[in-house]
Amino acid sequence: MKFILPALLLPLVLSCKHEPPGDWSVYGGTKDSRHYSPLTQIDTANVTQLKVAWVYHTHDADQKSTQIQANGLEYEGIFYGVSPKLKLFALNAATGEPLWVFDPAPKGTNFDLSVCRGLTLYNGGGEDQRLFFAAAGRLFCIDANTGKPKAGFGDQGSIDLHQGLDREVQNLYVACTSPGIIYKDLIIIGTRVNEATPAAPGYIRAYDVHTGKRRWIFHTIPWPDEPGYETWDDTTAWRYAGGVNAWSGFSLDEQRGIVFAPLGSASYDFYGGNRKGADLYADCVLALDASTGKRIWHFQTVHHDLWDKDLPAAPVLVTLQKDGKQIDALAQVSKSGYVFLLDRTTGDPIYPIPEIAVSTQGALPGDSLSPTQPEPSFPEPYVRQHLNEATLNRLVPDSSYQDLVKRLKTYRNGLFSPPSFQGTVVLPGFDGGSEWGGPAYDSASGLLFVNANEMAWILTMVPLSEKPHAHQTNLEAGKALYQTHCMACHGPERQGSGNYPSLMDVSKRYTVSTFKSLLEGGRRMMPAFPQLGSSSEEALASYILNDKILQLKAYISPEDNLSPFDQMKYTNTGYNKFLTKEGYPAIMPPWGSLSAINLQTGKVVWKDTLGDYPEFKAKGIHTGTENYGGPVVTAGGLVFIAATRDAKFRAFNKRTGQLLWETDLPACGFATPSVYRYKGKEYVVIACGGGKLNTYSGDSYMAFALP
Repeated sequence: MKFILPALLLPLVLSCKHEPPGDWSVYGGTKDSRHYSPLTQIDTANVTQLKVAWVYHTHDADQKSTQIQANGLEYEGIFYGVSPKLKLFALNAATGEPLWVFDPAPKGTNFDLSVCRGLTLYNGGGEDQRLFFAAAGRLFCIDANTGKPKAGFGDQGSIDLHQGLDREVQNLYVACTSPGIIYKDLIIIGTRVNEATPAAPGYIRAYDVHTGKRRWIFHTIPWPDEPGYETWDDTTAWRYAGGVNAWSGFSLDEQRGIVFAPLGSASYDFYGGNRKGADLYADCVLALDASTGKRIWHFQTVHHDLWDKDLPAAPVLVTLQKDGKQIDALAQVSKSGYVFLLDRTTGDPIYPIPEIAVSTQGALPGDSLSPTQPEPSFPEPYVRQHLNEATLNRLVPDSSYQDLVKRLKTYRNGLFSPPSFQGTVVLPGFDGGSEWGGPAYDSASGLLFVNANEMAWILTMVPLSEKPHAHQTNLEAGKALYQTHCMACHGPERQGSGNYPSLMDVSKRYTVSTFKSLLEGGRRMMPAFPQLGSSSEEALASYILNDKILQLKAYISPEDNLSPFDQMKYTNTGYNKFLTKEGYPAIMPPWGSLSAINLQTGKVVWKDTLGDYPEFKAKGIHTGTENYGGPVVTAGGLVFIAATRDAKFRAFNKRTGQLLWETDLPACGFATPSVYRYKGKEYVVIACGGGKLNTYSGDSYMAFALP
């Protein structure tokens, strides 16, 4: 007997049959890192009708000291996120009503509040759904249904990330800011480590999702008899060198079983006298067999990096047409504003990436520069890479502009100009170009959407003082320890630099005891320093807290157990932006941008200034702002992005770049949005955590939907 559907029901059934997936169950949307949603309910015609659907407050933000950078997940009607103080929570995805909260912080203990940018969901079928996230140097495995740790994983539901690195790093900083990625029954993770010395190595590891047992490890600083070992002149580097870490996440070709890791620079970031050579696998796109961790190929984007040119985001997996052939490729964005297009299976460039000659003159004493650097010929760069008088800021009074001209003449300038004592212009800056938010890709149009910073920074190096020793006072030793361990972030006068705060009034918030706990545990951007020892902690506290009594005490010199590799000669004076007298960027706008790059033609199809300074906007000047967090592109024709310091959430037409919608957020959305459908309704969610760029810290996740 044939069953015939009524004509009125047929379109509905066909629509349901072909309805695309509606969950956002992977960091960045999918394992190919495309930041893409196939949903179409919200589109270019109705996006102006978006309303707030729900708001969830975590109630644990500290004004100007906490952040939320997480890209929340949604699966089968439950939304998962992380609070400013790293509490994991689950909400009803339609209403924002809380279902459970897990607090990883042991009661009454010092707790490392490193940023958590996202979660990893493992779906083992049935009730076996596990959430993985990192806090305080541990990887937690949480039952997604109950919010309770899975007791069979590691040590009662978590593993110590200091262990299983094939080196003794218990007293070094190891954290995990970006989430791992699932391949079959493995979770593959990278880590954040210290960017000075001593530093842990950034080895990539895979763990069994059920037991927490390490299944494989890849030594990103190669050991003897491993490929790449010969690229380090110091044959002891494998024992002592640090960094070269996959801190910004992964992408995965699940069908081929290949995991792609973007790697950071070797430590110390700005001086390589004790790590001469190309330093593999620093600054590489690395392809590994996801089952075994065996190297398949690598491509190095910067040789002997001295500028902190870490690869800031996972590569995007794309398919291109070239010479009548279809090529599975990847697109790797960079802090320098280049896109590296590589064959996904071989690592070969899709278009030529010639090695250009660069000056080898001017290296700091004891260091040496690479004679060449790779420069992609295709696509074209999406940010400015050179600063001159013509591109200096003319929005300020002429006297301020002339001051910029005068100062610029005193600096070294150029994309690969080495770090120097007089100061070197770094453009794009330490935060890009591209940053950890990463791009979005739309296969229908072939467009890669990249938000970027266009900010010049000044890198100034200084010789390190003599190491603290016996017969000094705590004050004398504390000053030397500050220069070695703290000045690179907080500046020579404790005034703060970049995104790192001033320490001038820290005595109002910390006692000697709580300050020593901070040194041992770390907080947010600040790594832990458990290697210092009690006497050095006390000396440093006496100086930073300006404790006059403690400063007069004699310093007790600890045993020096640093390797020769870790005994640095130079440090930098902070992460200092090149600014006008008024505090504005020294370069002409845009200071932040959103670009659409056609990966078939290599051209920037459109480029919008992203964000505003209210005082310039009032004069009709569109400046853009620094921005953190990435975009999402949808099949509805939209690019959603927050990211800017003006606390706006925006939607652009993906084909034209036209701004279609914007709204105010309660705090800056320094995160990547999530897009999902539940019970037939499409939602867009953004974390509003603020805290960067001297902005107000928020505690909310905000969801938008059509009425």
